[in-house]
Amino acid sequence: MNSIEGATFVDDRGLLKFVNDFDFNKVKRFYQVENFSKGFIRAWHGHIQEEKFVYVVKGSVLLGTVDLATDEIKKTVISSHSPKVVHIPKNHANGFKTLEDDTIIIFFSTSTLTESKGDDIRFDWDKWNIWEDDYR
Repeated sequence: MNSIEGATFVDDRGLLKFVNDFDFNKVKRFYQVENFSKGFIRAWHGHIQEEKFVYVVKGSVLLGTVDLATDEIKKTVISSHSPKVVHIPKNHANGFKTLEDDTIIIFFSTSTLTESKGDDIRFDWDKWNIWEDDYR
């Protein structure tokens, strides 16, 4: 799980957040997920071919990924206060837990919806139970 760091700029007009090094060339679609309450878990969703990129628009999440070939687990916190895009490679499952109310996340995908449906693997939310507060 690699991340592409962004930055912020503030002046008298307001705040600008950006991740200028993110390359959209592989992106075929995107979708937005909004969880209304803190502590909500959406997990685990895997793909063999599809890659995803995650950006938190508002709030923060604990993001987990699992390499489906090795079972290696990685986790990171993504926050709208420190903009970055996190890459989820192919052959990985992912899931997240919201750490703030009204969190908004955008997922960018390298597959069309039809391609994604043919490459979709689901697991129980607690298969890799990383959701305790040990990420701090």
